[in-house]
Amino acid sequence: MEFSRSHFITIMLVVSAMNFLSCLCLTTFVFGDSLVDVGNNDYIFTLSRADSPPYGIDFKPSGGQPTGRFTNGRTISDIIDEYLGAKSFPPPFLAPNTEVDTMYRGINYASGASGILDETGLLFLGRIPLREQVKNFEESRRYMVKVKGENETMEVLKNAIFSLTVGSNDIINYIQPSIPIFQTNKASPSDYLDHMISNITIQLKRLHGVGARKVVVVGVGPLGCIPFVRTLQFAPNDECSEEVNQLIEAYNFRLSEVVDQLNQEFNPKTMFVYANSYAVFMQIIDNYQQYGFVDAKQPCCGGYFPPFVCYKGQNQNRSSSLCDDRSKYVFWDAYHPTEAANIIIAKELLDGDETISSPINIRQLYAYRS
Repeated sequence: MEFSRSHFITIMLVVSAMNFLSCLCLTTFVFGDSLVDVGNNDYIFTLSRADSPPYGIDFKPSGGQPTGRFTNGRTISDIIDEYLGAKSFPPPFLAPNTEVDTMYRGINYASGASGILDETGLLFLGRIPLREQVKNFEESRRYMVKVKGENETMEVLKNAIFSLTVGSNDIINYIQPSIPIFQTNKASPSDYLDHMISNITIQLKRLHGVGARKVVVVGVGPLGCIPFVRTLQFAPNDECSEEVNQLIEAYNFRLSEVVDQLNQEFNPKTMFVYANSYAVFMQIIDNYQQYGFVDAKQPCCGGYFPPFVCYKGQNQNRSSSLCDDRSKYVFWDAYHPTEAANIIIAKELLDGDETISSPINIRQLYAYRS
C-alpha cells in the first residue's frame, strides 16, 4: 500500500493528540495513614485492617466489597482524583504487579495506624511509617528510571501530585493513656510537636530530592471531635475536646510555616500546598444540618464506646450496629469520616480559597507549571 503524504499527516496528528492527552493525565503518589490507605494494610500482619464488611459497602468499583479503605466508600484522595479527571485510582504499593501503574496512575503508599514517627501505631503491630513509605516510593522511582530513563522519569514526577495525609495517629498516641509495659517519659506538648515537625520536614525534603515538584501537605483534622477521642477525654456534654484541638491547631500552625519555608527555598520550580482540613471539618461539625447530616457525633458503624468495633460477621446476629443511611452521618466509625463527609472535604480542598488551601488550591496546583 502506498504511504501517501496525507497518511503521514494523519499519523502525525494522531501522535500529537496522544502526546497532548498524555500531558493531561493525572499521576498521583499518596502517602499517609488510614484516612487515605486503599489496601496496603491488607498485605501486612496488623491489627489495623479494613478488609471485612461493612467497610467499602458504598464503594462502587468493588461492588460494595471491602478494599482496605477505612470508610464506607471513597477516601478524600479518591474523590479529588476523580474530580481532576482520573478514571481509576492509584493502587496500593504492596498489591501484586503494580509497577506498570507507577508512570501513569501513580501509587498509594499509605498505611493505617502509621504516623510521622516510626514508633506511632506500635500497639497495632504492623504498619508502614512515613519514612518507610518514602523509601517505598524511592523503590518505585528506581523502576521508573529502569523502564523510561532518568529524563522521562523526572518529566513524569515534575507534573505528578504528591500528597501527604499524616499526623493524626501521632497526636492520638500522644494524648491516650500510656500502657505500663510501653511507658516512657512523656515529652512536653511543645517538644512533641517539634519532633513531629522535624521528622515530616525531613521527609518532605527527601521527596523533593527525588523529584517531587507538586506537593500537598494536609494538616491534621479536629481529632478532639471524633467519637474515639471524645470518649477517651470524657468530654463534657459530649462536646469536642478543646484541649486536643488546641494541640492540633498548634501543630497545624507550625506545619503551615514549614510549607511557607519550603516554598521560599524551592520556588518557582516546586510548589508546596498546605491543605487546611481542620477548618473544613470544623465547618461540617458546627453546621452539620446545613450539609444534610442528621448526626455529627455518633459513628454510623460500630459502638460509641470501647472497643469501637465496626464489623459484619457471617452470623447476622453478631454484626455491629450499622446506620440505615450512611449519607446522613459525618462519622463512619469511631475514627474516620463517611464518604459523604469526604466528598465535602475533597471539594473544599480542591477549589477552596487561601483560608483552605495555601498558597493555591489543589486544582490550581494540578495546572501549575514551573
